[in-house]
Amino acid sequence: MFDPEMLMAPFIIFMLIVAPLWLILHYRSKKQVSQGLSEHEHRQLIELASKAEKMVERVETLETLLDQESPGWRRKV
Repeated sequence: MFDPEMLMAPFIIFMLIVAPLWLILHYRSKKQVSQGLSEHEHRQLIELASKAEKMVERVETLETLLDQESPGWRRKV
């Protein structure tokens, strides 16, 4: 009914083909992560930091306007 030899062929194929590829791809991705950000990722990070700074400036401007228009707005929040 159940023949252990039937599992030998898939196991051998796995060990000879899939496992080495898996290990190579795994350690290649680990190497890339350890090398840091790529140039594209670094540009994206700088762009996001710039956008964040602009948003901070806008929020500060809005808070200043609200302080002038409605001095007690912070207590309502």
